[in-house]
Amino acid sequence: MSFLEYAPAPESRSVVDIAPSYGLFIDGAFVPASSSGGVFKTVNPASEEVLAEVASAGAEDVDRAVAAARRAFGPWSALPGAERAKYLFRIARIVQERSRELAVLESLDNGKPIRESRDVDVPLVAAHFFYYAGWADKLKYAGYGSDPRPLGVAAQVIPWNFPLLMLAWKIAPALAAGNTVVLKPAETTPLSALFFADICQQADLPPGVVNIITGAGETGRTLVEHPGVDKVAFTGSTEVGRQIARSVAGTSKRLTLELGGKAANIVFDDAPIDQAVEGIVNGIFFNQGHVCCAGSRLLVQESAYDEVLTALKRRMATLRVGDPLDKNTDVGAINSAAQLARIRELSDVGAAEGAERWSPPCELPAQGFWFAPTIFTGVTQAHRIAREEIFGPVLSVLTFRTPDEAIEKANNTPYGLSAGIWTEKGSLILAMADKLRAGVIWANTFNKFDPTSPFGGYKESGYGREGGRHGLEAYLA
Repeated sequence: MSFLEYAPAPESRSVVDIAPSYGLFIDGAFVPASSSGGVFKTVNPASEEVLAEVASAGAEDVDRAVAAARRAFGPWSALPGAERAKYLFRIARIVQERSRELAVLESLDNGKPIRESRDVDVPLVAAHFFYYAGWADKLKYAGYGSDPRPLGVAAQVIPWNFPLLMLAWKIAPALAAGNTVVLKPAETTPLSALFFADICQQADLPPGVVNIITGAGETGRTLVEHPGVDKVAFTGSTEVGRQIARSVAGTSKRLTLELGGKAANIVFDDAPIDQAVEGIVNGIFFNQGHVCCAGSRLLVQESAYDEVLTALKRRMATLRVGDPLDKNTDVGAINSAAQLARIRELSDVGAAEGAERWSPPCELPAQGFWFAPTIFTGVTQAHRIAREEIFGPVLSVLTFRTPDEAIEKANNTPYGLSAGIWTEKGSLILAMADKLRAGVIWANTFNKFDPTSPFGGYKESGYGREGGRHGLEAYLA
């Protein structure tokens, strides 16, 4: 056995007890869907095994959830901030206590490696609730007026790539500010939100403060268009974001959108190459590339191109693709058959348009949805793979000669969510950051998240900020 070979180290599934079926969480209790709703199945993307049958909320169920949130809003918003903080602290501690269970559940339902759900997602979930618990009694010092008020009922729709973390990003600031919530998780990853509902019960959160309704796109549309909603927060595709913006236009609803991205990861020739390669790999292969802010466009200075590409291919050859519950796995399963088809389609287009495709030798499992880590070289700005969000483990490599050329290429996109800069020159980092049209810019790192730091985009990547003091603004009048 060579030093690069690892024996399997699977996490036990026995730490999580998934019920055969789940209802909707409305007014503090799990209830079946009404006659206007239905049911759907959620599957493990690594094996295509059905994990559970889940209720799909219809219009009547959305009405019930919004009404419950409205009833709860008066008493919840009237609580002193310090009292609301106690509930958020309690939720954060329960998340920590149940962290192993939640991590396994997330990897089963989403397909991401257990190492990521255990070491990144779940700790950040707890951190967000701890952080916003601290703000709950200090809102008048947040910079949004001396007497900030909650908006009311928040409709929140989250994606499938970070199901529990996106829930925390949405719910924690909303509750800290005194709002109540109706949240709809993605239809392919509803389980961690339903387990969070159980955590709300465990924390004795007052009924109706958090309501969780499951379903597909139609459920989400019914929720965001509901007249009883005061605030809409959506994370997901730019196309759906446009539809939501149109539906909210002309109403009094407040709206924040966190949408797609096509981030440039810019490597200068003086960058520490090994460190930069780790950042490149983390930027695009973390969570199988299912990341809105993924560094899916690599811009390398021509003089460093050969060295970077050689080191990158060498590093990619060590990535382990396979069972998400194996602690050695680096790249897990693609979340769904539909997403896998999208990744395959755009990758085939990239090859057909003349880009050179490369993947390391990689044996993919026979069952489930899998795609090998892939890079394309010889890519130009005209290639679709350089323009469109693939949302998978696919990296387009372009080159540049000067900082101005790097800026021009990086900004030549309808998106503006994130960017990365790799150089030893602090002055160059600051000069580049000043000109990059991106909401989040990382310097000599990538995909670093913290509850104290605001996150959000420009242009077709949406508007509004989540995280930090800035994340409170979206939930205060």
